[in-house]
Amino acid sequence: MKKLFLIIGAPGSGKTTDASIIAEKHADRIVHYSTGDMLREEVASGSELGKTIESYISKGALVPLNIIIDTIVSAIKNAPVDTILIDGYPRSEEQMTAFDELVSKEEDIELVSVIEVRVSEAVARERILGRRAEAAPGEERSDDSEEVFNDRMKIYTEPLGAIQRFYTDKGLLTIINGERTLDEVVAEMEAFVLSKI
Repeated sequence: MKKLFLIIGAPGSGKTTDASIIAEKHADRIVHYSTGDMLREEVASGSELGKTIESYISKGALVPLNIIIDTIVSAIKNAPVDTILIDGYPRSEEQMTAFDELVSKEEDIELVSVIEVRVSEAVARERILGRRAEAAPGEERSDDSEEVFNDRMKIYTEPLGAIQRFYTDKGLLTIINGERTLDEVVAEMEAFVLSKI
């Protein structure tokens, strides 16, 4: 049985970093996938699918549902260990509903929890736009501009209430305060994940 933890949070909440540290520390039993990374890898491969994905990402728009669901399910099934952390998903009610239907049919995948790494918009903005300032020339991520940040923040916050209600009703939502130090956030998330597997 694959045990799945979805990790959501605003751009700049640190969710990808938190999850990757935990997975590295427990590599024998936890693997981490970021939907962003999975999609970026596809783009880097230069495939037709990658070109399609790039056309959405470069605008800060959502990649179509079927492409994301296929990417995620294949990653879960091919995961080398049984505990999987996926961050950056779901990003819309449609993604949430489609994924929920899919997981309910899969006998070998259990959604254990949805962890929300919560930060204010001010903290998220400072972290993202600060990251841009620190990048070496040529290293800037194309999605780190103020305008794209505003779009990403809007895309994140619009469906958030519905996503929170849906997973709260299922008893699956766990909120972690992401405005503390990296060590504190990671320690809380790690303890929570380990207590569930």
